[in-house]
Amino acid sequence: MPLAPQDLERYARHLILGEVGGAGQAKLIESRVLVVGAGGLGAPLLLYLAAAGVGTLGIVDDDSVALSNLQRQIIHTEARIGTPKTESAKTSLAALNRTTRVNCHTTRLTAENALSLIEPYDLVADGSDNFETRFLLNDSCFFAKRPLVSGSILRFDGQLATYKAYLGGPNPCYRCLFREPPPPGLIPSCAEGGVLGAIAGSVGALQATEVLKELLGIGDSLSGQLLIYEALSATFRKVKVRPDPECPLCGANPTICDLSIHRRGAAAMCSTA
Repeated sequence: MPLAPQDLERYARHLILGEVGGAGQAKLIESRVLVVGAGGLGAPLLLYLAAAGVGTLGIVDDDSVALSNLQRQIIHTEARIGTPKTESAKTSLAALNRTTRVNCHTTRLTAENALSLIEPYDLVADGSDNFETRFLLNDSCFFAKRPLVSGSILRFDGQLATYKAYLGGPNPCYRCLFREPPPPGLIPSCAEGGVLGAIAGSVGALQATEVLKELLGIGDSLSGQLLIYEALSATFRKVKVRPDPECPLCGANPTICDLSIHRRGAAAMCSTA
Protein backbone atom coordinates (compact mmCIF):
# COMPACT_ATOMS: atom_id res chain seq x y z
CA MET A 1 0.00 0.00 0.00
CA PRO A 2 1.59 3.33 -1.07
CA LEU A 3 1.83 6.00 1.61
CA ALA A 4 -0.32 9.11 1.29
CA PRO A 5 1.57 12.38 0.75
CA GLN A 6 0.85 13.58 4.29
CA ASP A 7 2.25 10.32 5.67
CA LEU A 8 5.65 11.04 4.15
CA GLU A 9 6.01 14.04 6.44
CA ARG A 10 4.24 12.63 9.51
CA TYR A 11 6.31 9.46 9.61
CA ALA A 12 9.54 10.89 8.18
CA ARG A 13 11.61 9.77 11.18
CA HIS A 14 10.36 6.22 10.69
CA LEU A 15 10.95 6.25 6.96
CA ILE A 16 14.66 6.97 7.30
CA LEU A 17 15.10 3.95 9.57
CA GLY A 18 16.31 1.04 7.47
CA GLU A 19 14.43 -1.40 9.74
CA VAL A 20 11.14 0.42 9.10
CA GLY A 21 11.12 2.41 5.85
CA GLY A 22 8.09 2.78 3.63
CA ALA A 23 7.21 -0.91 3.65
CA GLY A 24 7.33 -1.07 7.43
CA GLN A 25 5.26 2.06 7.86
CA ALA A 26 2.67 0.71 5.46
CA LYS A 27 2.59 -2.47 7.55
CA LEU A 28 1.92 -0.43 10.71
CA ILE A 29 -0.89 1.46 8.99
CA GLU A 30 -2.50 -1.85 8.06
CA SER A 31 -2.00 -3.37 11.55
CA ARG A 32 -4.71 -3.93 14.15
CA VAL A 33 -3.85 -3.99 17.86
CA LEU A 34 -6.17 -4.71 20.79
CA VAL A 35 -5.20 -2.96 24.03
CA VAL A 36 -6.83 -4.31 27.19
CA GLY A 37 -6.99 -1.55 29.78
CA ALA A 38 -7.01 2.21 29.17
CA GLY A 39 -5.31 2.97 32.48
CA GLY A 40 -1.75 3.56 33.61
CA LEU A 41 -0.10 1.29 31.03
CA GLY A 42 -2.76 1.58 28.35
CA ALA A 43 -2.55 5.39 28.29
CA PRO A 44 1.06 5.79 27.05
CA LEU A 45 0.81 2.56 25.07
CA LEU A 46 -2.20 3.79 23.08
CA LEU A 47 -0.71 7.24 22.53
CA TYR A 48 2.55 5.88 21.15
CA LEU A 49 0.85 3.30 18.95
CA ALA A 50 -1.42 5.96 17.45
CA ALA A 51 1.54 8.31 17.01
CA ALA A 52 3.44 5.51 15.26
CA GLY A 53 0.61 5.12 12.77
CA VAL A 54 -0.95 1.81 13.80
CA GLY A 55 -4.05 1.80 11.66
CA THR A 56 -6.62 0.27 14.01
CA LEU A 57 -6.63 0.27 17.80
CA GLY A 58 -9.18 -1.57 19.88
CA ILE A 59 -9.63 -0.59 23.53
CA VAL A 60 -11.22 -2.89 26.11
CA ASP A 61 -12.16 -1.23 29.40
CA ASP A 62 -15.39 -1.08 31.38
CA ASP A 63 -14.32 1.69 33.80
CA SER A 64 -14.88 5.45 33.83
CA VAL A 65 -12.35 8.22 34.39
CA ALA A 66 -11.83 9.16 38.06
CA LEU A 67 -9.79 11.94 39.61
CA SER A 68 -7.40 9.41 41.18
CA ASN A 69 -6.55 8.10 37.68
CA LEU A 70 -5.00 11.36 36.51
CA GLN A 71 -1.75 10.94 38.49
CA ARG A 72 -0.60 8.41 35.86
CA GLN A 73 -3.26 7.88 33.16
CA ILE A 74 -2.13 10.68 30.87
CA ILE A 75 -4.59 9.95 28.08
CA HIS A 76 -7.45 11.30 30.22
CA THR A 77 -8.24 14.82 31.47
CA GLU A 78 -10.09 16.49 34.33
CA ALA A 79 -12.83 17.52 31.93
CA ARG A 80 -13.58 13.86 31.20
CA ILE A 81 -14.04 12.63 34.76
CA GLY A 82 -17.03 10.30 34.73
CA THR A 83 -16.62 9.53 31.01
CA PRO A 84 -16.00 5.91 29.98
CA LYS A 85 -12.25 5.43 29.62
CA THR A 86 -12.67 3.99 26.15
CA GLU A 87 -14.41 7.14 24.92
CA SER A 88 -11.99 9.45 26.72
CA ALA A 89 -9.03 7.62 25.17
CA LYS A 90 -10.64 7.76 21.73
CA THR A 91 -10.98 11.54 22.03
CA SER A 92 -7.28 11.93 22.82
CA LEU A 93 -6.22 9.56 20.06
CA ALA A 94 -8.37 11.37 17.48
CA ALA A 95 -6.68 14.64 18.41
CA LEU A 96 -3.26 13.01 18.00
CA ASN A 97 -3.80 11.07 14.78
CA ARG A 98 -7.15 11.33 13.00
CA THR A 99 -6.21 8.53 10.57
CA THR A 100 -6.04 5.88 13.29
CA ARG A 101 -9.33 4.03 13.64
CA VAL A 102 -10.32 3.44 17.26
CA ASN A 103 -12.78 0.72 18.26
CA CYS A 104 -14.24 1.17 21.74
CA HIS A 105 -15.12 -2.09 23.52
CA THR A 106 -16.68 -0.69 26.67
CA THR A 107 -17.01 -3.98 28.44
CA ARG A 108 -15.14 -6.27 30.80
CA LEU A 109 -13.10 -9.03 29.22
CA THR A 110 -14.71 -12.39 30.04
CA ALA A 111 -14.40 -16.00 28.98
CA GLU A 112 -17.56 -15.48 26.93
CA ASN A 113 -16.31 -12.53 24.86
CA ALA A 114 -12.50 -12.85 24.90
CA LEU A 115 -12.01 -14.84 21.71
CA SER A 116 -14.49 -12.79 19.68
CA LEU A 117 -12.80 -9.57 20.83
CA ILE A 118 -9.30 -10.83 20.04
CA GLU A 119 -9.97 -12.51 16.69
CA PRO A 120 -10.14 -9.36 14.48
CA TYR A 121 -6.76 -8.10 15.73
CA ASP A 122 -3.18 -9.02 14.85
CA LEU A 123 -1.74 -8.61 18.34
CA VAL A 124 -2.94 -8.06 21.91
CA ALA A 125 -1.33 -5.79 24.51
CA ASP A 126 -2.20 -6.40 28.15
CA GLY A 127 -2.39 -3.28 30.30
CA SER A 128 -4.79 -4.77 32.84
CA ASP A 129 -4.41 -4.46 36.60
CA ASN A 130 -5.57 -7.84 37.90
CA PHE A 131 -4.47 -11.47 37.69
CA GLU A 132 -7.88 -12.73 36.57
CA THR A 133 -7.62 -10.76 33.33
CA ARG A 134 -3.94 -11.57 32.78
CA PHE A 135 -4.52 -15.33 32.93
CA LEU A 136 -7.64 -15.07 30.77
CA LEU A 137 -5.72 -13.08 28.16
CA ASN A 138 -2.82 -15.52 28.19
CA ASP A 139 -5.09 -18.49 27.60
CA SER A 140 -7.22 -16.65 25.03
CA CYS A 141 -4.24 -15.49 22.98
CA PHE A 142 -2.84 -19.01 23.01
CA PHE A 143 -6.05 -20.43 21.56
CA ALA A 144 -6.50 -17.50 19.15
CA LYS A 145 -2.83 -17.76 18.05
CA ARG A 146 -2.13 -14.07 18.68
CA PRO A 147 1.06 -12.56 20.15
CA LEU A 148 0.55 -11.11 23.64
CA VAL A 149 2.72 -8.25 24.91
CA SER A 150 2.14 -8.02 28.65
CA GLY A 151 3.15 -5.29 31.09
CA SER A 152 2.64 -4.80 34.82
CA ILE A 153 3.58 -2.18 37.39
CA LEU A 154 3.46 -1.80 41.18
CA ARG A 155 5.03 0.76 43.48
CA PHE A 156 8.44 1.54 41.89
CA ASP A 157 8.82 -1.53 39.69
CA GLY A 158 7.65 -2.84 36.34
CA GLN A 159 7.76 -6.06 34.32
CA LEU A 160 7.38 -6.72 30.61
CA ALA A 161 7.24 -9.88 28.49
CA THR A 162 5.95 -11.18 25.18
CA TYR A 163 4.16 -14.52 24.92
CA LYS A 164 3.86 -16.57 21.70
CA ALA A 165 3.55 -20.11 23.02
CA TYR A 166 1.25 -21.10 20.16
CA LEU A 167 4.39 -21.12 17.96
CA GLY A 168 5.93 -23.87 20.08
CA GLY A 169 9.69 -24.23 20.36
CA PRO A 170 11.37 -21.89 22.84
CA ASN A 171 8.27 -19.73 23.35
CA PRO A 172 6.67 -20.00 26.82
CA CYS A 173 3.29 -18.73 27.93
CA TYR A 174 2.44 -16.74 31.05
CA ARG A 175 1.54 -19.97 32.88
CA CYS A 176 5.07 -21.28 32.29
CA LEU A 177 6.21 -18.43 34.53
CA PHE A 178 3.24 -18.20 36.89
CA ARG A 179 1.28 -21.45 36.99
CA GLU A 180 -1.90 -19.98 38.49
CA PRO A 181 -3.19 -16.77 40.06
CA PRO A 182 -1.93 -16.04 43.60
CA PRO A 183 -4.40 -16.31 46.48
CA PRO A 184 -6.60 -13.22 46.84
CA GLY A 185 -4.94 -10.52 48.94
CA LEU A 186 -1.42 -11.93 48.67
CA ILE A 187 -0.20 -9.33 46.15
CA PRO A 188 -1.63 -5.82 46.51
CA SER A 189 -3.10 -3.94 43.58
CA CYS A 190 -1.90 -0.46 42.63
CA ALA A 191 -4.87 0.93 44.57
CA GLU A 192 -3.64 -0.92 47.66
CA GLY A 193 0.14 -0.73 47.25
CA GLY A 194 0.50 2.50 45.28
CA VAL A 195 2.51 3.27 42.15
CA LEU A 196 4.77 6.12 41.10
CA GLY A 197 2.92 7.72 38.22
CA ALA A 198 5.88 8.02 35.86
CA ILE A 199 6.53 4.25 36.14
CA ALA A 200 3.41 3.74 34.04
CA GLY A 201 4.92 5.94 31.34
CA SER A 202 8.26 4.14 31.44
CA VAL A 203 6.82 0.64 31.16
CA GLY A 204 3.99 1.67 28.83
CA ALA A 205 6.48 3.18 26.38
CA LEU A 206 8.61 0.02 26.53
CA GLN A 207 5.49 -2.02 25.92
CA ALA A 208 4.65 0.10 22.86
CA THR A 209 8.17 -0.49 21.55
CA GLU A 210 7.77 -4.26 21.87
CA VAL A 211 4.39 -4.11 20.11
CA LEU A 212 5.91 -2.18 17.21
CA LYS A 213 8.83 -4.63 17.01
CA GLU A 214 6.43 -7.56 16.80
CA LEU A 215 4.30 -5.88 14.12
CA LEU A 216 7.36 -4.99 12.05
CA GLY A 217 9.22 -8.25 12.70
CA ILE A 218 12.41 -6.48 13.73
CA GLY A 219 14.90 -6.85 16.57
CA ASP A 220 14.93 -9.50 19.27
CA SER A 221 11.55 -10.52 20.63
CA LEU A 222 11.00 -10.57 24.39
CA SER A 223 9.39 -13.99 24.00
CA GLY A 224 11.24 -16.25 26.41
CA GLN A 225 12.46 -13.39 28.56
CA LEU A 226 11.06 -11.30 31.40
CA LEU A 227 12.29 -7.71 31.53
CA ILE A 228 12.33 -6.29 35.07
CA TYR A 229 12.66 -2.54 35.72
CA GLU A 230 13.51 -1.30 39.21
CA ALA A 231 13.15 2.47 39.23
CA LEU A 232 14.65 3.25 42.65
CA SER A 233 17.95 1.68 41.62
CA ALA A 234 17.54 2.71 37.96
CA THR A 235 18.29 -0.83 36.80
CA PHE A 236 17.00 -3.20 34.15
CA ARG A 237 17.57 -6.95 34.11
CA LYS A 238 16.35 -9.85 32.02
CA VAL A 239 15.33 -13.26 33.33
CA LYS A 240 15.29 -16.22 30.94
CA VAL A 241 11.89 -17.96 30.84
CA ARG A 242 11.77 -21.40 29.26
CA PRO A 243 8.67 -23.34 28.26
CA ASP A 244 7.47 -25.58 31.07
CA PRO A 245 6.87 -29.11 29.72
CA GLU A 246 4.32 -29.56 32.52
CA CYS A 247 2.47 -26.32 31.79
CA PRO A 248 -1.27 -27.03 31.91
CA LEU A 249 -1.83 -24.86 28.81
CA CYS A 250 1.10 -25.28 26.41
CA GLY A 251 2.92 -28.27 27.92
CA ALA A 252 3.23 -31.80 26.60
CA ASN A 253 0.02 -32.99 28.30
CA PRO A 254 -2.25 -29.94 28.60
CA THR A 255 -5.23 -29.95 30.92
CA ILE A 256 -6.56 -26.56 29.79
CA CYS A 257 -8.15 -27.07 26.38
CA ASP A 258 -10.54 -24.12 26.24
CA LEU A 259 -11.64 -21.16 28.34
CA SER A 260 -14.03 -23.14 30.52
CA ILE A 261 -11.57 -22.90 33.43
CA HIS A 262 -12.37 -19.19 33.56
CA ARG A 263 -16.09 -19.91 33.73
CA ARG A 264 -16.13 -22.70 36.32
CA GLY A 265 -13.01 -21.81 38.28
CA ALA A 266 -11.49 -25.27 37.73
CA ALA A 267 -9.67 -26.79 34.77
CA ALA A 268 -11.37 -29.33 32.55
CA MET A 269 -9.36 -32.36 31.44
CA CYS A 270 -8.51 -32.42 27.74
CA SER A 271 -10.02 -35.23 25.77
CA THR A 272 -7.55 -37.89 24.66
CA ALA A 273 -9.86 -39.19 21.95
